[in-house]
Amino acid sequence: MDLVPRQGYRMTDFETFRKTLVPLKRDPTITVQKRGTMSLNKAAQVLLGAPAAVELLYDASARTIGLRPVSARADHGYCLRSSTGTDAGPFVISAMAFLHFYDIYPEATLRWVAYLAGDVLCINLEDDATAVTSNRAFKSPTPSEAAVADGAEFDELKARRAGR
Repeated sequence: MDLVPRQGYRMTDFETFRKTLVPLKRDPTITVQKRGTMSLNKAAQVLLGAPAAVELLYDASARTIGLRPVSARADHGYCLRSSTGTDAGPFVISAMAFLHFYDIYPEATLRWVAYLAGDVLCINLEDDATAVTSNRAFKSPTPSEAAVADGAEFDELKARRAGR
């Protein structure tokens, strides 16, 4: 097959891509799980100054939860830990005692866009929140498993992989 040059097209129209992978710009978010865990995405952790620990604050009249950086040695501090073991986050804290003390019992896992008020990262529980569902409940069969399964076998395999 012979390649035919396209009329009117100059090679000088190209530019070289020299950028590395750029992280996605995301809003800072805090997620409160039914079980009492709170998690911050990377944007929220960076906005807070990437602290090792935070103190938990609550304004009952405004129904606002706040997180403020503190020393990891503070007796009332909660250490932020990466749930993935990497620097990318999300970063989690166990806040069950805090949530129970203030009678905060989410009926579902909810995510709020966080905002900074001074040095406190805040979420207002009255603001709109997004319900979060786990992506771990169903694991797709591997390509080799899917290749040998068909119809009812495939459904049975999906159920077994999902732990049912």
